[in-house]
Amino acid sequence: MEMLSDINHWLLLALFASGTIAFTISTISGGGGAMLQVPLLNFLIGVSKTAPVLNLGTFLGRPARLIIFRKHIHYEVILYYAPPAIIGAWIGGWLFANIKFGWLQILVGLFLVSTVFQYRFGKKERSFDMKLWYFIPLGFVISILGTVIGAMGPILNPFYLNLGLDKEDLIATKAANSFLLGLSQLGSYTFFGILDRELWIYGIALGIGATIGNIVGKRFLSRMKSQTFRQWLIVLMAISGILLIWGQLKQF
Repeated sequence: MEMLSDINHWLLLALFASGTIAFTISTISGGGGAMLQVPLLNFLIGVSKTAPVLNLGTFLGRPARLIIFRKHIHYEVILYYAPPAIIGAWIGGWLFANIKFGWLQILVGLFLVSTVFQYRFGKKERSFDMKLWYFIPLGFVISILGTVIGAMGPILNPFYLNLGLDKEDLIATKAANSFLLGLSQLGSYTFFGILDRELWIYGIALGIGATIGNIVGKRFLSRMKSQTFRQWLIVLMAISGILLIWGQLKQF
């Protein structure tokens, strides 16, 4: 209890609640919950702490999602994505500790907003031809960006969709990739001295909320049609993109 004596308990409650709400939404929309939390965490704990706390919280909430959706994982995607992503996470950890790339959020945000038009508001199932080997460069680049920014889940959704993954398959495979990436991200944050006791406490509060959100979201997902799922996914990608752009432009 002494470890929590100097921590604002209302802040921990806010992190727990935001994790529950965001990851309920994330489960029924294929991701985006973490990115929706970026502006909120920027406000609650500060921009410099958002990425490590968010990646720690989402990592701690990931096992529940893996257990729930374990039968739907496409392991061939993981074989292509995970190895380069693990390498990219270490590079991203070094960049986060030494260099700031705020402008990256604007580029990522523009890509996410564009998905509304790529998929014609959810009516179109695929927008381009996707090959398995594309996940090799994707894993490397996205892991670097995700380690620096703190949330990159939505940007992968178009690639999963264009490979033919839908609903439970998309969420399960994405969760498995994210879990392996998270191991490397936390290792890099720890190695470069970014994660301290305070951030661990914040991340644990967020992670407990994320675990509950994953369980609640699964109940809604099972009743959802594929087109409805795509529409939710696209809406969340667009909102995430707008929030990223807005959050960065405010600093200029």
